Parts: sequence; structure tokens; C-alpha cells
Amino acid sequence: MDRFAFMIHPMGVEDVARKFKFAKRLPSSWVEAALRLLPPQTASEITGVRSDHGEAAGWFIACPLTTRQIMGLDPDYVLRKVIRTGKKAEKMGAKILGLGAFTKVVGDAGVTVAKALDIPVTTGNSYTIATAIQGTREAARLMGHDLAEAEIVVVGAVGAIGSVCARILAREAKHLTLVGRNQQKLELLADAIMSDCGLAVRVTSDLPGALRRADVIVTVTSAVDAIIEPEHLKPGAVVCDVARPRDVSRRVVEVRDDVLVVEGGVVEVPGEVDFNFNFGFPPRMAYACMAETMILALEKRYESFTLGRDLTVRQVEEISALAAKHGFKLAGFRSFERAITPEDVTRIAQNAKRRLDKGMTAHYN
Repeated sequence: MDRFAFMIHPMGVEDVARKFKFAKRLPSSWVEAALRLLPPQTASEITGVRSDHGEAAGWFIACPLTTRQIMGLDPDYVLRKVIRTGKKAEKMGAKILGLGAFTKVVGDAGVTVAKALDIPVTTGNSYTIATAIQGTREAARLMGHDLAEAEIVVVGAVGAIGSVCARILAREAKHLTLVGRNQQKLELLADAIMSDCGLAVRVTSDLPGALRRADVIVTVTSAVDAIIEPEHLKPGAVVCDVARPRDVSRRVVEVRDDVLVVEGGVVEVPGEVDFNFNFGFPPRMAYACMAETMILALEKRYESFTLGRDLTVRQVEEISALAAKHGFKLAGFRSFERAITPEDVTRIAQNAKRRLDKGMTAHYN
């Protein structure tokens, strides 16, 4: 049996309270202080990952720090905590470790963690990109957008995931805008895309301005709070939110019935898999970063497949092929813990068309 482990952490104190009910009655600062004292935890055992070419099992291993702690505490302290959690996975018999959520953001995106462990480490970002692009294509098609003609925006474009998303989308787009805070890095990426495929892309740090023109948006920043609000989007826009925590405000789906927001990187895992852990998905569904770890275990590819911030299109293509081989596939669309049905998409598209036909440019403040 090929064994793997995937590292998770509480996104906020509310996640801690779901497991430890008494935490609901405590101030957030007390809960976070207690987390700092806790050792790594085994969250659950994962069984039943099975394809025509192999079988694997593993564990969710919890690093007891919230998102705000990971992003706000001393990076060396956080890194030691992540490594300690990896050591626990190692002792349990995992042959490969996947880094989840913000454990793959801290420091050098897993490189130091991998050096400190005796098992390979992967961030899962290659398969996250693959499923995000696949989901974006399908969502755009259903909403009537042709990527070759649409106004496409990549938010967080100079990040490890965003830059590769931009390079892939540039192969089929005519109108591509890259959004980020570092103008120099944006211009370097734009030059690289011009060299790759001859497309001249726009670059900007004006997020609201770029979003208001966009038909299709892929957003993948490392922001702790939401950055995309209802008033930023035009009717008919498609947003693929790859970020965790989400870049898209919940208010968007509450007040905009004319835009389609989908979560990037949600896949169906082959076999009778049981995660023994509720992270808000139906049975057999997982984030793509989790799935990459499982794919590598099934393939017996015990190597640090995706590590650091220098990702490539080739890696995305390779993990896509391995995913197809083992029967992993895009699991439809989800948005804020609920499935999006074909009827939902039809209704959203009809609402968008009605507003565009009437020339409506209402504000949603």
C-alpha cells in the first residue's frame, strides 16, 4: 500500500470551534494562544483511493496554526511548526507529503521543508493550475464566452500559480490583462508571454478597473481577506477563484445573480475514498492540491514534484496526464460550499443577458 500525508491547518478559529465545541465560548486570542502550544495532530485517516493502476491511503495531518498566525507570526517559528508537522507524517509512514493551504506559502514554498524531511514534498500547485484552467474554460463556455475573444484577467499574476495560469491562457486569448502589485514583475511576465506566444498583454495594479472590463477572471492571490466585491464585476462575468482563503467576497454570490463564481481546483477522486473529515465537499471530492499528492502516490512517483515558486507549463501538462491515467477528473462546479447545477448556470446566464440587453450598469454597494 502506497502511503501519503497531506498537511492542513485551521483557516480561522471558527474551524477550531467546529472540532472543539468549547472554543466557541473563548476569545479568539485565547484559542490562537492555545494552538501555539499544541503539537501536530492527526486529523483523519484517508482510505480507498484506488485506480486501475494502483491503490493508496494516507492521513490528513494538522499543523495547529490559523491562517492569520501563519501569515503574521515570525516566519522561522512558523516554518519550524510546519517541519515538525511533516516529521509526524514521516514517523507515521507516509512516503510523500503534500502541503495544503498556507503551509505551502510560508518561507520558500516548501523548499526548506523538503530539505528538513526524509520524504519528498509537493505543494500540489501544478494540478491546482490544471483544474483551474479546465474549470475556467468550461465555465466560460457555459456562460457564452469564447476565450479567444473574451477579455480575460488574471489577478495575482506574478505569483507561482498566477504566472503559469497566465502563460497557459495566453495561448488561446487575444485580450489578456495581468493584475498585481509589483509593476516590474508584471512587465517581466508580459515580456515572457510575448516571447512564448507573441501575445501583447496589458499589465496593471488597478484591480477594480481591470475587473470591470473582464469577461473571464482567474484570481489567485495570497490575500487574507476578500478583494473582489459585487460592484467590481460586470453582468455575465465568470470568476474562477483559486485562492484560499477566497479572493471573492461572499457578498458577490449573495447580491449578484448575473455572475458565475466557481472554485478552482475541485476534483473527484477515484475509488471508494473516505476522507473521514468534513471540509465542506460531498463524498469523493477534494481540492486539486490534495489530489496531486494522491496521484503521485498512486504513480509511485516519490519525488518533490511541485516545489518552490518556479512552476512550469510542462509540470502542469505532466500532472494532467497522470490525473487522467488514474481517473481523477473535474468535479463539476462549486461555489461557497454548494454545488452549482446546470440550471443555476442557465439562470445566471439569462439574468446577465437581460441586464446587458437593457444596458444596466447598476452599482452593488
